[in-house]
Amino acid sequence: MTASVPSVASESVAQQQKSLWADKYRGATVEDLDPPPALSFHPSDSISSALISAYERDYTHLTVVSQDTRALLGYLSIPRLKELLKDGVVEERDPVEKAMQKFRRKGKVYKVITMDTPLEELEEFYNGGVQGSGKQDFAVVTDPSRRFVLGVATRGDLEEFVRRRP
Repeated sequence: MTASVPSVASESVAQQQKSLWADKYRGATVEDLDPPPALSFHPSDSISSALISAYERDYTHLTVVSQDTRALLGYLSIPRLKELLKDGVVEERDPVEKAMQKFRRKGKVYKVITMDTPLEELEEFYNGGVQGSGKQDFAVVTDPSRRFVLGVATRGDLEEFVRRRP
């Protein structure tokens, strides 16, 4: 039985990546993205009301919370919802729960993204790292205890932040 020892080369690559991020974000956190407040719906709400609200606010992702406990159940991806409507899988009068994507809770460890999360971690999360299970397009921003959904940060928000930064 032999112990796995990280190579000097892999540590060097990881260090270079961290320094690139440090230069790009310079200590910024999710709060610096100024994410808009989350727009949440209940599973029984109509798809049409969710669509109208998303269009009015130019949102691409909406959270779905329990009507009783306000626990986060899943989300609606507006681009995916448009495809489901076009293909006739759902109709606008259907409830949100018919089109929502549920969060899988069993056996999963979720990365908690808060307003204090460094942007380096957020980028790593989007790229499938930091306990991620593949690339992500958005992150649900919560308080540290995961009791309240504060907002949604998208990959586009992060890209816009970098583009605007001198």
